[in-house]
Amino acid sequence: MTHVPNGLLFKRIHDSLEKRANHELRPKDLTMMQVSVLMTLRESPEKQLSMKEIERHFQVAQSTVAGIVARLEKKGFIEATGDRSDRRIKLVRLTAEGEICCKEAETHMHEAEGLLLHGFTEEEKTMLHALLTKVANNVR
Repeated sequence: MTHVPNGLLFKRIHDSLEKRANHELRPKDLTMMQVSVLMTLRESPEKQLSMKEIERHFQVAQSTVAGIVARLEKKGFIEATGDRSDRRIKLVRLTAEGEICCKEAETHMHEAEGLLLHGFTEEEKTMLHALLTKVANNVR
């Protein structure tokens, strides 16, 4: 068997995980990016961020965030309002329905993690995490 470059292995793993996730999300009419926004809001203070903060966090254009927010708001997972002190700032807050969606997504993420690490010893899991963290820091 020929040596497969690490970059290609990362891509194959990513593609496989994305395919599985999209299959799980299809019935809810959600995308990975939409769930990522929901999960980010969940971890934020007061479960809210400004649209500008979401743009910076995901390094995407304002129009991309506006589309994501509009679709998530239509589904009832978030609510977008003007900031009381500055109406030019649009705040995005996770709703109770969005929190439920995050919990379901978290369950699927744990299942995917289990699939990824099946057959690894605890020591191997720790080592893999340390190595992947180094790789992630290298490409920042």
